[in-house]
Amino acid sequence: MAESVKRKTAGTRAEKARATRRRIIAAAADSFVAHGYGATLLDQVAAAAGVAVQTVYFHFGNKRTLLKHVLDVAAVGDDEPVPLLERPWVREIQAEPDPRRIIDLWQANGREILQRVSPVMRVMRGAIGTDPELAAQWDTNQQQTRTAYGMLAQLLAARGGLKPSLDVDQARDIAFTIGNVETYLQFADICGWTPEQWQHRTAAILTASLLA
Repeated sequence: MAESVKRKTAGTRAEKARATRRRIIAAAADSFVAHGYGATLLDQVAAAAGVAVQTVYFHFGNKRTLLKHVLDVAAVGDDEPVPLLERPWVREIQAEPDPRRIIDLWQANGREILQRVSPVMRVMRGAIGTDPELAAQWDTNQQQTRTAYGMLAQLLAARGGLKPSLDVDQARDIAFTIGNVETYLQFADICGWTPEQWQHRTAAILTASLLA
């Protein structure tokens, strides 16, 4: 009985801690988007989340780490400890035999991800010129995205779909350049494309660029 009570108590504490982290991340996301990275203060984030600022420091350590967690949650859409490339939608793509359908599914899910992360990525992009650590984080995010597009290129190659003139690395880099968040922001902010237009037009560009 005592052991059961201990486990229940530990579970309750973990759930409360996770709920606290969620509130802090949500409050930080709102503040970063509304005020920018430099103007966001952790005591304001704490107040919006209904916690002491020491709680923010306890869970995240500093503002840069908090921004990273905001981006991580935005990328996958929740705070479950499941990496992006192990999500069900990725398994669906991996099981798809048609290269054109693979690209369509990839872009549909990519649109959802970019709609979630792009507001915060705008904030990060605006701060990288004055913060070397944020610049390094931006580069890390870009390399992670490039790696993800490598998986797409490998799937297309495994289905025999790539143009004979392309190898997997070339296909990865073409797809990454066309589909990454930097290009998405150009299409959205400069060209005025809607997310739906980005999804369908970019799928068409990738299909024409990569597939035989």
